[in-house]
Amino acid sequence: MQTLPNPVASIASSAYLSTDTTIHRRKTRPVKVGNVTIGGGNPVVVQSMINEDTLDIEGSVAAIRRLHEIGCEIVRVTVPSMAHAFALAEIRQKLIATYQNVPLVADVHHNGMKIALEVAKHVDKVRINPGLYVFEKPKPNRTEYTQAEFDEIGEKIRETLEPLVISLRDQGKAMRIGVNHGSLAERMLFTYGDTPEGMVESALEVIRICESLDFRNLVISLKASRVPVMLGAYRLLAQRMDAQGMDYPLHLGVTEAGDGEYGRIKSTAGIATLLAEGIGDTIRVSLTEAPEKEIPVCYSILQALGLRKTMVEYVACPSCGRTLFNLEEVLHKVREATKHLTGLDIAVMGCIVNGPGEMADADYGYVGKQAGYISLYRGREEIKKVPEDKGVEELINLIKADGRWVDP
Repeated sequence: MQTLPNPVASIASSAYLSTDTTIHRRKTRPVKVGNVTIGGGNPVVVQSMINEDTLDIEGSVAAIRRLHEIGCEIVRVTVPSMAHAFALAEIRQKLIATYQNVPLVADVHHNGMKIALEVAKHVDKVRINPGLYVFEKPKPNRTEYTQAEFDEIGEKIRETLEPLVISLRDQGKAMRIGVNHGSLAERMLFTYGDTPEGMVESALEVIRICESLDFRNLVISLKASRVPVMLGAYRLLAQRMDAQGMDYPLHLGVTEAGDGEYGRIKSTAGIATLLAEGIGDTIRVSLTEAPEKEIPVCYSILQALGLRKTMVEYVACPSCGRTLFNLEEVLHKVREATKHLTGLDIAVMGCIVNGPGEMADADYGYVGKQAGYISLYRGREEIKKVPEDKGVEELINLIKADGRWVDP
């Protein structure tokens, strides 16, 4: 296996000395997106995006509903044309008539002012990509941008963006300024290079335009397909915004993360790292899979960090020669019996050596203490010893006796 040299680390040693186990989230302003609020100390919001063509009204309604029913709190829909914008009006009406008013975001890209103005009537938030919203035609053999050229395009962006900003402001709706590393405008690339700094400046340019028009219902994202670039961009943006008194919430994601195990690991590496630093108010895991597959990953990240508790937390040892039962099999049985519950910590430990100590923070414990028998714990207290073949059944009975059981 080929291994590349490690880059020299430049992290201050004090970063390794903190023993604070609390995540101190960056203070941000609340931004309402329909009936969901991003930022302002609210729980981190989970988002995804349907992959149906928006012109397919019935298919889009069904896809939005599927996502929302499994916990996706805000759903994004692509709007590449005026026909799609008009279709979104029908999608919203059908959702309200047949299901509920799901918070919707419209994705608007190339030269999208007219599309954005129309779709802003029908959604709760409009997402624009600064690198594509006003298309800058590249000039062959260009080696630099003069300040005059830079400012001229900046003014054109302002003129194009202003009607949308005013529309969203007057309707009390929101905008996501969604910068992508792979689609930075040419002048940003020439001026700042293919760097996090160029991404940050691209976002700040649009933020300043919005602020000059007294519009602050903003959410910002700086997505990249490489985790180190994504991390650097968000950290720099948070630093710059804090220095300028800006408190806009941030939408986190690793764009084009791929699929399968690596896509999940890659997304988690970027999103969880920033969340642990207190950066981030809403997240999307972008997988090359059905959108429904993204939601469990989002909740697993939030649960692991203690930012949201939406499922049972299972504590289980890795098994060793001391284990008195098939731990993998038993953990599977316990999970299948209790995975529908919310907010419990359940420990499955293979032996008495580490069991009670390692599971001290769990609500319930399932511990192998002698061959053929299971000891059930409530917190640190051993409640009873039962035959191994009755272990799962008796665990359920214990949870029921405490009034913490709900039927699947």
